[in-house]
Amino acid sequence: MPNFRELLNAAKAEIREVDPAEAEQLIAGGATLLDVREADEFEQGAVPGSVFLPRGHLEAQVEGRLLDKSAPVVVMCAGGVRSAFAARTLGELGYGDVVSMAGGFNRWKDEGRDWRVPQVLTPEQRNRYQRHLLVPEVGEAGQQKLLDAKVLMLGAGGLGSPAALYLAAAGVGTIGVVDMDVVDASNLQRQILHNIDRVGERKVDSAKKTLTALNPDVNVVTYDRRLDASNIEEIIAGYDVIVDGADNFPVRYMLNDASVKLGIPVVHGSIFRFEGQVTVFHPKEGPTYRDMLPEPPPPEMAPSCAEAGVLGALPGIIGTVQAIETIKLILGVGDPLIGRYLTFDALDMEFREFKIRVDPSNEITWANRDRIQVVELDGHCMPAPLVAPAG
Repeated sequence: MPNFRELLNAAKAEIREVDPAEAEQLIAGGATLLDVREADEFEQGAVPGSVFLPRGHLEAQVEGRLLDKSAPVVVMCAGGVRSAFAARTLGELGYGDVVSMAGGFNRWKDEGRDWRVPQVLTPEQRNRYQRHLLVPEVGEAGQQKLLDAKVLMLGAGGLGSPAALYLAAAGVGTIGVVDMDVVDASNLQRQILHNIDRVGERKVDSAKKTLTALNPDVNVVTYDRRLDASNIEEIIAGYDVIVDGADNFPVRYMLNDASVKLGIPVVHGSIFRFEGQVTVFHPKEGPTYRDMLPEPPPPEMAPSCAEAGVLGALPGIIGTVQAIETIKLILGVGDPLIGRYLTFDALDMEFREFKIRVDPSNEITWANRDRIQVVELDGHCMPAPLVAPAG
């Protein structure tokens, strides 16, 4: 039977080894750095951007983490032994461009190359987000992005309730909630953040109790005030994504102008009886609310849910889609609904999609952000000017 040294020599004979200098060049050229050390080693220091997968889980999990078997991979351990065996295993699994880094992380660090102590999940968080960690598009790096993210909920009502619940459950680290209303018994048919014991309570306070009870990782910031032109920029600044659950046009237009000015994407949702709509307005990447609807319709053409009614379960579907789109934006994965208007008809159980295009006459744009003046609509009348004169 061969001894360990013979097995190691046999493995190295089948792979290519590179020194840290060449490894750094390969990584700069697009190669993936695969770190196969144990968790306690990784937590003490790692190369930024590396993919962490302990050697003991390699065979079972690597195909879910490194999807392209033709892409270049640099394998690293502490000293170059485990990485040699791992590189040979990757070759046996069909990965065609794999090298092992001689000397491993210890040599990398000793030579003064870039490394840092990574953010890591606690054992409790690993257990809580275990199903996320198994998803290649999320994993530990993605979960850290969620924990670092800040999302503002505009409204703690029908749409804000399911969206906020799922974002909190997903581990979004900071959730702001803007609402100046109180819980009413008529809300409970659809606003699942609240309950009968909280009737008469401020909605933002009720929302905070529910969300923090669901996930103590989440910091809930409450804004029990009316949004207006004097405070909207201050409130939304610093958030990564805004989830729009507003139920009136003046707020939607004011939100559009402020979010375009600050470059913050808005995940828009609306509901009416059995119908719902979702889209993403990203001022840096696609059309905005004013591209879709340059002017608000007359009030009689746009009754609120209080006037027209809404099926109680409908906001659960639309709000959940908003939560998914928000998570996709945070993670930078998939194809968000930017320039795409998704509609849902609950009676026919039918989803349809329409395109939204940039309106060349719309002056409220990211390019004009320095000239945007955020003002309020007087009822449904358009204010002027919205854009200051150039120069």
